[in-house]
Amino acid sequence: MSYSNSKTTPIYVDLVLLVVRIFIGFAMLSHGFPKLQQLLEGGEIKFFDFIGLGPKISLILTVFAEFVCSILIILGLFTRFATGFLIFTMAIAAFIVHGADLFEKRELSLLYLSVYLLIISFGAGKISVDYMIEKRKRSSDW
Repeated sequence: MSYSNSKTTPIYVDLVLLVVRIFIGFAMLSHGFPKLQQLLEGGEIKFFDFIGLGPKISLILTVFAEFVCSILIILGLFTRFATGFLIFTMAIAAFIVHGADLFEKRELSLLYLSVYLLIISFGAGKISVDYMIEKRKRSSDW
């Protein structure tokens, strides 16, 4: 018995990639938006300093990943670039911030990490701004 699905059509794959990008993007926005608000409030910032640059810089980098990169993933714009930042952020969350915690505390960041690994592997698909840019580049090459 073969485990590969020869009946999977490319449009089906592109639709699934679109749905996953939209869902994971909006889901991560729900984590990034409160951090953006915290950053914009201007009060004292208490945030995990994961690379030794101070809590404010760490928060700015996390907001960039969780908020800005999530919007890019939803649009399918610079998808692999944006996903790289989110992979880094989720790895820090899972293995450093919650490294000593029980699995259920790390579970969500590990789930996000696994989805981002799939997105960086397969790309944005044909229903994305990345694909439109690539298609335009290819048509102007000849």
